[in-house]
Amino acid sequence: MDFKDYYATLGVPKTASQKELKQAYRKLARKHHPDVNPGDKAAEGRFKELNEAYEVLGDPDKRRKYDELGANWRMYEHAPQSGDAGGAPFGGGWRVNTGGSGGSGGSGGYRTMTEEEMRDLFGEADPFSDFFHTFFGGADEPGRRTRQTRPRAQKGGDLEQTVELSLEDAFHGAMRRLAIKQDGHARTVDVRIPPGVGEGSRVRIAGEGGRGSGGAASGDIYLRVHLKPHPAFERRGADLYTKVAVPVTTAVLGGEAQVTTLEGRPLRLKIPPGTQNGQIFRLKGHGMPKVGKSEERGDLYATAEIQMPAHLSPEERDHYEALAQLEQQKKHSAA
Repeated sequence: MDFKDYYATLGVPKTASQKELKQAYRKLARKHHPDVNPGDKAAEGRFKELNEAYEVLGDPDKRRKYDELGANWRMYEHAPQSGDAGGAPFGGGWRVNTGGSGGSGGSGGYRTMTEEEMRDLFGEADPFSDFFHTFFGGADEPGRRTRQTRPRAQKGGDLEQTVELSLEDAFHGAMRRLAIKQDGHARTVDVRIPPGVGEGSRVRIAGEGGRGSGGAASGDIYLRVHLKPHPAFERRGADLYTKVAVPVTTAVLGGEAQVTTLEGRPLRLKIPPGTQNGQIFRLKGHGMPKVGKSEERGDLYATAEIQMPAHLSPEERDHYEALAQLEQQKKHSAA
């Protein structure tokens, strides 16, 4: 078999102490750790070579045989003890694939590493990570390795934020730029809010939430709409309510009044004779658009507010006094 220079693999001289061997192995193992180099086959192969070298040089007895006998050292290894067959001889240990042939030592290319050794060499890395299940799969039965598992894919978390809109923004639709901070990084997302959204509506922005793990999709962002009060209009569902000023003479004799829509469009409203204060008029199709159906609109309801004159000219007073006399005569005649 080809001779492997394990000292060269670890980058140490043959005079290196056990402490120096361990330090060299620890440094290189971290550098070529598959968790640090995901998908890198070269790093994976290098890591196996490091494990194979340390399996031999890290054991004083094996190192002595290796130094004395070179490439044939495995032929002189002692046969395994009866208690060593199959599983991990120290119980609860991890079998590390060193990439070796196994020889007559019965290890089959694996050496046993305890969890304490793993934490000593790799710090507090999760011993149950994808890497450790791949390279350190423990045995639950003699001669049988446990099933390897990978981290479960998990969708990213959803984010929710309140956005405040004017009634005009809700009518026409609006653009908003959101600043999102996540994992110490800031990013902006431009969001289109559709026409017709109402108080408490939730607008979903797919895939812009928290990042997923294990290849899973990112979460979503949900914007909860809050509408600011409007000085002239009240919204009820898809309908709008407003007030229209009607002069007393128009209310009595009939005529027209002007209603301005939320779009700023003036509409002429026909006022019949004898209109009462608080009377409501419906203007069909001049309310809010419906979400996803902008061609469909609610209605606009105008409530008449009869405007009484605050000041009368002498001529106006004469007419009102004459009207009052006519009303009195009408009462006497009815009596």
